[in-house]
Amino acid sequence: MLKVLFVSSGTSARGISPIVKKQSESLSLQNIDLQYFLISQPGFKGYIKSIINLRKHLQTNKYDIIHAHYGLSGLVAWLAKRKEKLLVSFMGDDLIGSHTPDGKFTFFSKILAKLNILFANVVYDHAIVKSNQMLMKLGHDKASLIPNGVDFSLFKPMGKSAAKNLLQLNQNEKIILFASSPSRSEKNYTLCKQAVEFINLPDIRLLTVSEVSQEELVLNYNAADVLVLSSFHEGSPNVIKEAMACNCPIVSTDVGDVKWVIGNTEGCFLSSFDAKDFADKINNALDFSAHRGRTNGRARILELSLDSASVAKKIIDIYKKLLN
Repeated sequence: MLKVLFVSSGTSARGISPIVKKQSESLSLQNIDLQYFLISQPGFKGYIKSIINLRKHLQTNKYDIIHAHYGLSGLVAWLAKRKEKLLVSFMGDDLIGSHTPDGKFTFFSKILAKLNILFANVVYDHAIVKSNQMLMKLGHDKASLIPNGVDFSLFKPMGKSAAKNLLQLNQNEKIILFASSPSRSEKNYTLCKQAVEFINLPDIRLLTVSEVSQEELVLNYNAADVLVLSSFHEGSPNVIKEAMACNCPIVSTDVGDVKWVIGNTEGCFLSSFDAKDFADKINNALDFSAHRGRTNGRARILELSLDSASVAKKIIDIYKKLLN
């Protein structure tokens, strides 16, 4: 049985990222012996301490592969590892950079992205990236394109009325769902807010949701008339795949792999960064929701093999190649 150590940040209120946790669960179901090492303290001192603690952990615990998630976790794992193979999953801004509220890349994020690209090309055994834009930063020899998968047993359709009741939402309101924190500048909440102001209808509600359980997210996707994503950049946004698994209509800027994921799915629309265009696309999605109901997004996700079980098998294939 393969023994794998997941190295990841665990500094949020919920500990390990739900994305990373779901991936580990899907791998465990495929007979992988998997354990966690969490970087639990933020900042420079926290990462230095994590290198020391991880090195101590590896002296008494044997693993075939260290699988680090996010660029800084990869750096910690490389500085601490012994003879283990090192695989690093980059998630988006760790290779692309992060934006300020006005859409410009921050200086620090550009430096960090260049550092991650250098280490991925020179010292890591292999990398996983989430979109073609990220793959172009590294090349096919050093990285594999494997977007995060969706747990079909959790993210699935249910009645809109029932979902609204459970969330105590007004049945007569049309819900435009923004499933991220408005304070995260790269998510470009301003564009979404301006677009809704253009629509200016009394029965519309812009609902923002972040830091909630996966179960509550499912209810929100099913209660929403449309999910909106207005980000400046993304890798492979999970909210898009999760919403599609729930057959929720979508409006998104053309970032990351969104265009590829939604394909020709009716009820899903791409927009520019112009607020009027974004508003027009939201109106199209609301009209689809009113007259057609839900999309066929779940079938599209299955067609692309982006369910968590299929993605787990692709990752295990990389593990085996690294060991061979």
